[in-house]
Amino acid sequence: MSLGPALSARRCPVAFAGVNTLRSETTRMPARVVVCGSGGVGAIAIAAALDSTALELVGVWVHDPKKTGVDAATLISRPAIGVHATGSYDDLIALQPDCAIYCASGEGRPVEAREEIARMLAAGINVVTTSIPALVFPRAHDAKEVAELERACEVGRSTLYASGIEPGFAGDHLVLVLTTMSRTITSVRTQELFTYTDYPVSFTMFEVFGFGKPMEHQCLMELPGVQTSVWAAPIRFVAHHLGVELDEICETYEKRITPRRLEVAAGVIEAGTVGAVRFETIGVVDGRDAIIIEHINRMASDLAPDWPTADRDGTYRIEIHGEPDLTCSLQVGAEATFSHDGMIATTMRIVNAIPAVIDGPPGIVTATDLPLTLPTDAFRSNA
Repeated sequence: MSLGPALSARRCPVAFAGVNTLRSETTRMPARVVVCGSGGVGAIAIAAALDSTALELVGVWVHDPKKTGVDAATLISRPAIGVHATGSYDDLIALQPDCAIYCASGEGRPVEAREEIARMLAAGINVVTTSIPALVFPRAHDAKEVAELERACEVGRSTLYASGIEPGFAGDHLVLVLTTMSRTITSVRTQELFTYTDYPVSFTMFEVFGFGKPMEHQCLMELPGVQTSVWAAPIRFVAHHLGVELDEICETYEKRITPRRLEVAAGVIEAGTVGAVRFETIGVVDGRDAIIIEHINRMASDLAPDWPTADRDGTYRIEIHGEPDLTCSLQVGAEATFSHDGMIATTMRIVNAIPAVIDGPPGIVTATDLPLTLPTDAFRSNA
């Protein structure tokens, strides 16, 4: 007789009376939060706040005057909830939220972003952000700017946490977790292997990365020190926690043209202009390339075929050479939707941290200053 049904039968021999048997039974009031920015990350943050039992959305700041006064939920195509977007930070501060999710642009307006964050910190509002990636390890950032933010935290007795998926996880926190299995380490390399076809931010794609520009054009990422201003932070984060001194941080940058016209989310890339870029930010230890963050980014998957690839697009690959060698591939979402899924991961990295940040000490904190920032209700029904 067939043993198939018996072998495949589902068994649940132990029934749990409580929904959550691993966490404390202590409950807390939902944290009152505001979201600054309603673009890609901001829209995801608004949705996350509306869906979370641990958060209560009480305000949204918008840059576009056309969005002022619009219901926060309507901004993301949901039924109105009675919370209206504002273009005034005074309005947000008056709400006295527990935490601000700061998602407004930082690349094109770094001074404004820092000043806006400082205002909220000084007013006693905790802040989580993806907008200033260098703050994933503030010791690597401009000392004067960090001091200004620290003073704001001191005045408001508030906490600031910056993170994301990379910088913010794949190149630093995940690396450290993997090294807990190492005896010796020669080098650590984190690669981002993404096409940016669906990435919609034109300034980042064209002006920062240089896509769609002539080969002779020097984009922002090619200027000496620009890569270091962003990726020195995770490199120094890893070096600090592994107890090594960096000799220096070096940069490389390569680019390739596209032979055909490409229509992508950020705009049009004409034939004969840059369609793929590859760059490294390199932490040198004892004269060797030791801690490397490498980006291989294309606007079409068939460009620069001789550069590294992954089994599928949307991959972060960490390679640790030592004893033992370790390789870890972090694949984001589905292959068809990894760009949007990556933005979700980026957003949730800071949203899930909100309870820990609220409970954290005043000042700028990093991933290793906080407990595991676990989601509070990830297993809720999506129906």
